[in-house]
Amino acid sequence: MPTVFWIWMTAAAIFLIIELLTPTLVFICFVAGALGAGVYSGFSPEQYLWQIGTFIVVSLVLLPFTRRFADRISKAPPELSNVDRMIGQTAIVTRDIDPDTGGQVKFEGELWQARADAAIAKDARVQIVSVSGTKVFVQPIS
Repeated sequence: MPTVFWIWMTAAAIFLIIELLTPTLVFICFVAGALGAGVYSGFSPEQYLWQIGTFIVVSLVLLPFTRRFADRISKAPPELSNVDRMIGQTAIVTRDIDPDTGGQVKFEGELWQARADAAIAKDARVQIVSVSGTKVFVQPIS
């Protein structure tokens, strides 16, 4: 193999090390570009400008794809806190729930005023649908 091939492979290895040390997925484009230029240099070792052009074109073509992929995998779902995490959870009815007057449920050791569309008996398991102020809207679990 010509020396220029090993120069491109060394550049690819350096870009790979930098990529592993950063969380951005930007340098992976340069790794691919250096690999592409290295492969081209194996066939035409004296055409340096074409090798550099291959490196630039491959890197620039891959850059938008890797940015989109990096954004997709790096965004964690928002962490629900306080009352937002109650929605969808299960609670126990501690006082009968009447559609007109309401009732009371216990969720993680706390008592909450509860409302429902239908009457729900004490000790029934319910699912919290929404939270409004200090009241929760629940529905029976079937």
